Amino acid sequence: MKDEGAATGTASDEIARRLAEAGCRHAFGIPGGEVLALMDALARAGLRVTLVKHENSGGFMAEGTWHATGAPGVLFATIGPGIANAANCIANAWQDRVPLIVLTGCVPAVEAMTYTHQVFDHVRFLEPITKAAIRVEAGTAALAVDKALRIATSGRPGPVVLDVPIDVQRESGPFRRSRHFPEAATAPFGEALATAQAWLAGAERPLVLAGLDVLTERAGPAVEAFARRHGAPAIAAYKAKGVIPEGDPLAVGAAGLSPLADKALLPLLHESDCVILAGYDPIEMRIGWRDPFAEGQRVIDIAAVSNTHYMHQAPLTIVGNIAASLEAISAGAAPRATWPGGEPAAAKARLREAFRVEEPWGPAAVVHEARRAMPAGSVATVDSGAHRIVLSHVWESDHIGGLLQSTALCTMGCAVPLAIGRKLAEPERPVIAFVGDAGLEMFLGELATARDLKLALPIVVFVDEQLGLIELKQRGSGMDTLGVEFPPTDFTAVAKAMGGEGVRVTDRTALHEAVTAALRRPTFTLISAMIGRNAYDGRI
Repeated sequence: MKDEGAATGTASDEIARRLAEAGCRHAFGIPGGEVLALMDALARAGLRVTLVKHENSGGFMAEGTWHATGAPGVLFATIGPGIANAANCIANAWQDRVPLIVLTGCVPAVEAMTYTHQVFDHVRFLEPITKAAIRVEAGTAALAVDKALRIATSGRPGPVVLDVPIDVQRESGPFRRSRHFPEAATAPFGEALATAQAWLAGAERPLVLAGLDVLTERAGPAVEAFARRHGAPAIAAYKAKGVIPEGDPLAVGAAGLSPLADKALLPLLHESDCVILAGYDPIEMRIGWRDPFAEGQRVIDIAAVSNTHYMHQAPLTIVGNIAASLEAISAGAAPRATWPGGEPAAAKARLREAFRVEEPWGPAAVVHEARRAMPAGSVATVDSGAHRIVLSHVWESDHIGGLLQSTALCTMGCAVPLAIGRKLAEPERPVIAFVGDAGLEMFLGELATARDLKLALPIVVFVDEQLGLIELKQRGSGMDTLGVEFPPTDFTAVAKAMGGEGVRVTDRTALHEAVTAALRRPTFTLISAMIGRNAYDGRI
């Protein structure tokens, strides 16, 4: 820690200044009397304060800005019901490894002894779903926010809550200021490095399995360079899609929640004589990926933290920086010809056929045609549901971070706010959101947020009038259909009533035209893709 001396102003000013110095330029939330001083300080420090319609959405918007800028997302929420509303997006940040600074207020301790309206212990409430929950005491604002930033961004990133009592928010300085220096990237050495180099040098069928931490560590270029040097094809977990542009022969396909995809990918994994897990976090994966490696198979697990999940075990684990580790291992192994049997290309072809990419109309056609309509470098976001599983295998990402979703918690209602935050932080980047009709109805209010921000945002709605994934599970278990079907909503009318545009499409041509027009429109566009009930049978 480096002592930076003393700073003046209020505790709220100090918190806001440190967030601005860390690169934060946006804050999302809903005002309440207990956070007004914090909000005012954020605005004066140069952060754009955006009003949302629900705190849960604000957290996903904050995540969207992080993907664009690399700076932690900022969410503010008032006392009691405000911070309670935010619990879902905080849990999502914890499981999806998102650095999120959550600011809330509380009544002073002396008041809490006798005043109970809206009062509960925010810290104890959020401790199980955060990396840290800190109550800021008098005189500690500078140290508290610095700790929050370090904890949120180190190791596997995650959310940190600062609960600032109302009287402390207005407390005057000076404050003792300390700031951490960047940590050096760690790489393997000694016997572990020699073993990894020897395994790679002797491999004829090397394979990279890239995961969530490639995105959180911004290690995409290093993974791609390693794969190209050693002719190692890559399977990407959903949030690592695009680590190698997916039109490239080295990009085999995505893995995550689809048994259909597993049939093509797990045999390829078993055939590899050297599997490199690059930031692979099995929190994204379904149960079929528990213990996927054969006895004696050479697996090098490069992870940010020690393996305590026990979803799998690897004979060689390297805890350290992904990029530095790959560079060190690569330096000791010369490039060579790999996969003489062409198995990765065959697996990729099987995936394309299994997910019906070329179908005339249906869920895959919606995704494929929308991708054709979007420019290179586009970012897509997707809500949870059956459509997400199809989309995660059909959408081609041409860069890391090209598809954003809730991969670990799999929460609904995230796609539109993720898209809003991503677009707001980088207005020139084309962004498109994909939602199910039920997921959209959860957070229709955020359409007004997109309207108010004047964002050119196409939102494709898969209209099947049911919770498709759950209905499939009910039917597959021999249960009656219960609580999963609902009458249709006229989303075109909803869009126009809320200041956007709406269009209903039933074929590829109309969809392509609707997406193209939406990119030119200074507001959101709801594109209702009518796919009908039971559209996902045999697809996931």
